[in-house]
Amino acid sequence: MKTKHLLLATAVNGLIGIAGSPLAFAAGESDAEMKAKIEARKKEVQQEIAAEAAQRDGYYKEPGTYGTKRLSTPPPYTVNLSKTGIDAVRDITWLDVGFEQRTRYEHRDDDIRRSNPLPNAGPAATRSYAGGVDEPVLLKTRAYLGLKEILDPFRFAVEIQDSRRYNSRFAPDNRDVNEFEFITAYGELFFKDALGKDDLGNNRPLSIKAGRFNFEFLDRRLIASNEWRNTTNTFQGFQVALGQDKNDWSIDGLALQPLDRLKYNTDKPIEQQWFYGAIGHWRKWSKWVTLEPYYLGLRKEDTGYAGDKDNRDIIAPALRAYGFIPGTGFNWDMDAMYQFGRSNDRNSGKALQQDAFGFTFEAGYTFDHPWKPRISAQYGYASGDKNPNDNKNNRFERFFGFARPWSADDYIVMENISAPKIRLEFQPTKKLSIDTGFGMYWLASDKDRMNNLFSIPDSNNFNRDRTGNSGDYVGNSFDIRARYEPFAHVKTTVGYSHFTTGDFVRNRMVASNGGAAGAFADDSDFFYLELTLNAFK
Repeated sequence: MKTKHLLLATAVNGLIGIAGSPLAFAAGESDAEMKAKIEARKKEVQQEIAAEAAQRDGYYKEPGTYGTKRLSTPPPYTVNLSKTGIDAVRDITWLDVGFEQRTRYEHRDDDIRRSNPLPNAGPAATRSYAGGVDEPVLLKTRAYLGLKEILDPFRFAVEIQDSRRYNSRFAPDNRDVNEFEFITAYGELFFKDALGKDDLGNNRPLSIKAGRFNFEFLDRRLIASNEWRNTTNTFQGFQVALGQDKNDWSIDGLALQPLDRLKYNTDKPIEQQWFYGAIGHWRKWSKWVTLEPYYLGLRKEDTGYAGDKDNRDIIAPALRAYGFIPGTGFNWDMDAMYQFGRSNDRNSGKALQQDAFGFTFEAGYTFDHPWKPRISAQYGYASGDKNPNDNKNNRFERFFGFARPWSADDYIVMENISAPKIRLEFQPTKKLSIDTGFGMYWLASDKDRMNNLFSIPDSNNFNRDRTGNSGDYVGNSFDIRARYEPFAHVKTTVGYSHFTTGDFVRNRMVASNGGAAGAFADDSDFFYLELTLNAFK
């Protein structure tokens, strides 16, 4: 028996000895005593392994909901120079680099975002629904360089992006065109343990940045780089971070001026506009739930240009919470915001009281299957102006968010919308992922506008019916997307979306064409093929 115990102890020690000191069993121990010691040691090892994992990953939990994974800083296409596989630079760990080129071909049939001047209609402001086929080719090229650690606490990063569009029958716009622009250029003071350590031993740093930024926060619906679009949301100002994602708590502070994207000239800050906020992250309350209380603010003054009397001072407290249900495949994500302050009418300058709100909720289930199928249901709501003749503005301010989770064709944004949606995601192989969904859309207020209807190249009055007589049903859409990585450094995406127009869209199309009967599209189709090349990753 003694020999048997020693052999078993040696075997167990061989399996778990890397995590602790060897077990020593006294000769003559009973089987029960020996098993109890082995089980106790196993628990110790499991706890040590869990502690090591916690040290590595910290308190952060990825939400796991559709389209909410924010881009990292530095951006995902970058890599540390020491990991590029080049022997000459394998010891340079203090420099991050990246170079990426994305080409996207689009086929849009009856794009409801577009409008054209009516032929022989007189004033250029008279617009009509355009319809027809457009086949643009979009090119986006980015390069990144970021220095860290070697000059601490000073760090810096620069990122250049060149966005161009070819083969479109419409005039260039700054959603697609922004040639050779710095979208990141900041200096940073980074103190890696200025605020001590959390309970897992992770440093709680202090970061102070000044310069030009593009970034994403929360679920990306209010603050995003807008990765899908060919151009990027950029800001100039200050960013302060207390802590990091790994910590049990952290706080991000923002004081920024949005940049005016100029298609062919250097982007300029919008001097009359400031965007600010504070975003909290509380991850220790529960291992299954993350809380993110935050508030955002937008202050805009009259530009002085004719026809622009837009003064806004909007304050928006909010709460986001997301998590997983223990022992199941269920996860959820919710975000709710109320907005108050003042918001003048853009044209008349009439003072309005801001009174708006919005929320989103998603619940999903991931099946225990090699393909990781996940089915989810989402509902999103953003209020619209209920009465154009009162002294209130109920239209939700969408700030600088990412519209794609609302609709794959860029028709729907987080403004005056009520939208349920179901989605299926699965991953047949490590290199192939597929997702598909179906959504329906109503205006939250039938007397307010649909933002992206006829909005390119410029705004007009046909995307709103102040009487409410055009109805509130916008339409429904089906979309499907496949992403595949055939080789190292190469990614491909192919997608399709079909949008069926509702009463509101059809009635506004008729109105934009001077009341001509049949001047609308029964549906809209969007197909795209995307190729991304990465030099290092």
